[in-house]
Amino acid sequence: MSKIGVMVCGHGSRDVEAITEFQAVARGIAQRLPQYPADYGFLEFAKPIIRDGLDALRKQGVTRCLAVPGMLFAAGHAKDDIPSVLNKYQADHPGFRIEYGRDLAVDLKLLRAAGDRIEQAERTVSRKVPRAETLLVVVGRGTSDPDANSNISKVARMLWEGMGFGWTEVCYSGVAFPLVGPGLEHAVKLGYKRIIVFPYFLFTGILVKRIYAITDQMAARHPEIEFLKAGYLNDHPLVLDAFAERVQEILAGDNKMNCQLCKYREQAIGYEAEVGRVQESHHHHVEGIGTGAAQGHDHGHDHAHDHGHDHGHPHDHHHHDHGHDHAHDHDHHHDHDHGGHHHHRDHGTAHGHDHAHGHTHTHFPPPFPDHPHGPGKRDPERL
Repeated sequence: MSKIGVMVCGHGSRDVEAITEFQAVARGIAQRLPQYPADYGFLEFAKPIIRDGLDALRKQGVTRCLAVPGMLFAAGHAKDDIPSVLNKYQADHPGFRIEYGRDLAVDLKLLRAAGDRIEQAERTVSRKVPRAETLLVVVGRGTSDPDANSNISKVARMLWEGMGFGWTEVCYSGVAFPLVGPGLEHAVKLGYKRIIVFPYFLFTGILVKRIYAITDQMAARHPEIEFLKAGYLNDHPLVLDAFAERVQEILAGDNKMNCQLCKYREQAIGYEAEVGRVQESHHHHVEGIGTGAAQGHDHGHDHAHDHGHDHGHPHDHHHHDHGHDHAHDHDHHHDHDHGGHHHHRDHGTAHGHDHAHGHTHTHFPPPFPDHPHGPGKRDPERL
């Protein structure tokens, strides 16, 4: 009989706070699944890497691993990078089966958690402003996957209608448009007394800190408007419940992903060239670089948390056996800065680049890489 374990697959960050918060979430997931040994790992810029977590589970006798992406939505990392790492590991270790779960996606638990974060921001000030006179700005990570980006719009719409705000705007921290700066410049013209800026992110990091910084800049320029900065989702109990639910979905065989709008499977407008693109990871060159060694993760290996990792997509994706990636917080610095965002996968130019670290791969451009509100036009000082 197979021994089941759980693996939580994170992106990684150069920001130590982000890694610490991810570890706390991983422990929270493990506490909700005490019947299974669990571990975690990162794609890049932090240790342990995903292979380390899988090695630790195997040492504990795990033969069936239930893996989930530690991300909100499904874009390149959940669809390509993590599955690629998991598939290779499984191929290198016969008898060790990995089944891969889906992203958190648009989920009522997360919407309730988001509502809590927004209400917490409202309670930080004594001044009473009716929600009908308040504008909510929801900020997503931004990816090169239009389906993932559109999820932010749906989240914003449901918060708008459910909480009764006067208006809602959506913007992104990178890759997609509008970016935060142009988004807030538009928002201040709409005549609302209060603007609440809510980063729909799981963890802190360079991007979240920049979102808050540009909010402060805009508040200084517009003292007639009250700006509130809502907290990101982090380890809200409902977030942890949603992650545990994703693991249980794998066991129940109910691991359904949204493939109908996937740009790798269907001809999404503007992304036709990416249908059927080969699944591959672009993170091998930065695995284990950066933070993590001092984070108390002893792969000796006795964690207080139990979370495992399995990769098996029960859906046919034209060479893309992928789950769904999300708008995770990541700051991806190579020796170059592509248009102000920080991830080489998602920058908006089609180029095969050969870095000093010795890897070559090709990127497809978004439909409008030079959009006036997009990353190519970003003022690097203003996000």
